[in-house]
Amino acid sequence: MIELRTPTEIEAMRPAGRFVAEVLATLRDETKVGTNLLALDRRAHDLIRRAGAVSCYIDYHPSFGASPFGKVICTSVNDAVLHGLPHDYVLRDGDLVSLDFAASVDGWVADSAVSFVVGTARDEDLAIIDTTERALDAAIHAATVGHRIGDISHAIAEVARSGGYEINTDFGGHGVGRIMHGDPHIPNDGKPGRGYPLRSGLVVALEPWLLETTDELITDPDGWTLRSADGSRGSHSEHTIAITDDGPLVLTDRSWLGVS
Repeated sequence: MIELRTPTEIEAMRPAGRFVAEVLATLRDETKVGTNLLALDRRAHDLIRRAGAVSCYIDYHPSFGASPFGKVICTSVNDAVLHGLPHDYVLRDGDLVSLDFAASVDGWVADSAVSFVVGTARDEDLAIIDTTERALDAAIHAATVGHRIGDISHAIAEVARSGGYEINTDFGGHGVGRIMHGDPHIPNDGKPGRGYPLRSGLVVALEPWLLETTDELITDPDGWTLRSADGSRGSHSEHTIAITDDGPLVLTDRSWLGVS
């Protein structure tokens, strides 16, 4: 069921958005060559505890997951692009890292993701990160009253295809509110003018993700981590936004923290 939020409810969601933004900014700043993925998960867990927030991941067990996730952040590295289950891996120079984090504050959820390179960056990695970030910006600009979900999907796809990337529509954006994943589903490709009409009060997570040379995914033996079928690298960008009569409101905006 698609739910619309009142202006008062959207205001009540701001603390969750700020918290998720702060955690991702902190972890991005602290993630270096030599950082262990399990240490990132412990740090995120500590930040959740200090804030009195609630993890959306640790007990999360959808139909596509082999078991409850068991950690509080997704850490996807290089050819892993989504749902990366933190494990005992020490980051190396040039690794492409995607951090995806969702939490509940006072019963309201926010969800966001960022991709970056630790150490020496390849041009190809910078290009795919830039493309997902520009696709996310295009999606946000399309998320206005009077448009439809297809307009958001089309905006993402236009940017992705202009960069020469293929698009997988199995995983995409989604509704956010009292739970992390709700209706509507927002695929990363679609036809403009089609789909559910965007209305004031709709709160969604928009999340373009791309793989360098394929659109096919395979699942790790851990039952969670999704990797490219050909070993090429991936990038993932995500924000939670509220659609309002005054335009899209980015609840997980990190710019006020001095980071993108």
